[in-house]
Amino acid sequence: MISKFLPRDQFELPSDSEMAILSHILRNKGAAQPDIVSATDLSQQTVSRLVNGLLARGAVQLGGRIPNGKRGQPRLKLEIAPSYAYSLGVALMTDAMSVLLMDFAGQVVDYHYVEMPKMSRSAVFAQLDETVSGFLDRHPRAKDRLFGVGIGISGYSLDGRARYNPPTALDDWAMVDIDRLFTEALGLPAWVENDGNAAAIGESLLGVGRRYANFVYVFIAAGIGGGVISNHQLLRGMHGNGGEIGLILPRNMFELPTLETLLASIRDKGIDVSSISEMLARFDASWPGVDEWIERSRDPLSLIASSIAALLDPEAIVLGGRLPAELSEKIIPMIELYDDARREEPRPLPKLLLSETQVDACAIGAAMLPLEKQFFASMV
Repeated sequence: MISKFLPRDQFELPSDSEMAILSHILRNKGAAQPDIVSATDLSQQTVSRLVNGLLARGAVQLGGRIPNGKRGQPRLKLEIAPSYAYSLGVALMTDAMSVLLMDFAGQVVDYHYVEMPKMSRSAVFAQLDETVSGFLDRHPRAKDRLFGVGIGISGYSLDGRARYNPPTALDDWAMVDIDRLFTEALGLPAWVENDGNAAAIGESLLGVGRRYANFVYVFIAAGIGGGVISNHQLLRGMHGNGGEIGLILPRNMFELPTLETLLASIRDKGIDVSSISEMLARFDASWPGVDEWIERSRDPLSLIASSIAALLDPEAIVLGGRLPAELSEKIIPMIELYDDARREEPRPLPKLLLSETQVDACAIGAAMLPLEKQFFASMV
């Protein structure tokens, strides 16, 4: 059984200015003090003082030297110290659960994905107990520095915090305080987000967000949703349901472009797969039924992408979720962003990009939640 964890006294939570510094270093995979000064508008003296404090606490470490392109000494590079803290990320899906151990630098330390024919609380926590115990046996350093757990779940928020209305397969998790259940099970602080929002946070800190401050993440799994990142921050909306882009589509006009409809399409063509998980494990973009699904998905995805572009004008639209990369690569060229090309001068449109987070978008984003909420939440 998992021994209950308690927040460790050695975690001194950063000030807003320290969070701005940590966030800049994380997003840029390291930075020199002059770059931090430019990015944060903090004075050189303030940055120097705060960096020394973060070094003393072990939250950052000195890396190599960065050439400055001029005469003089290269600048010292500051890096996030990976072993300063660890977090757990849990993705609750309709047919599976994934669990991820992440270090303070956003690197995946360990990962486990398991198909779950029954997503009840008892089944999930029994599997979680086994998985996390295995993680900590293999990575004992993490046990003493485990900070929190993040949970990503399909469905929309009911209270803007931890109560969700998920699909039928997740009935046991409907309209309950999910954070409280995980805190009771693990003894760790817990944060919950819709799977699309969680994935968008992960993408913002570890993927496309390293280059773009404003983008919309399209999360395709059993359903379709997403998350909106504005100036590096998640735009949650009044009730925590910002980014529910699947609701743009009139249900009587379009087939939803989801993995459920993809599964049905390839089954209709004779491919014998029992679930989304099996389909993804064996996925072949040349299967019969795949191109037909892409053809049917073109118009609804074009409507979604065009609506996003018109309403939010982001720098990029990121296609991700549980969608295989090879399938995303076939879909993106098919998506049309509507434009009237007035005076033969089209308006600037967002780039359509593949997700750059690896392994598991929702679990990565979920694992980032505790770290983002307490250490990296800053607008830089």
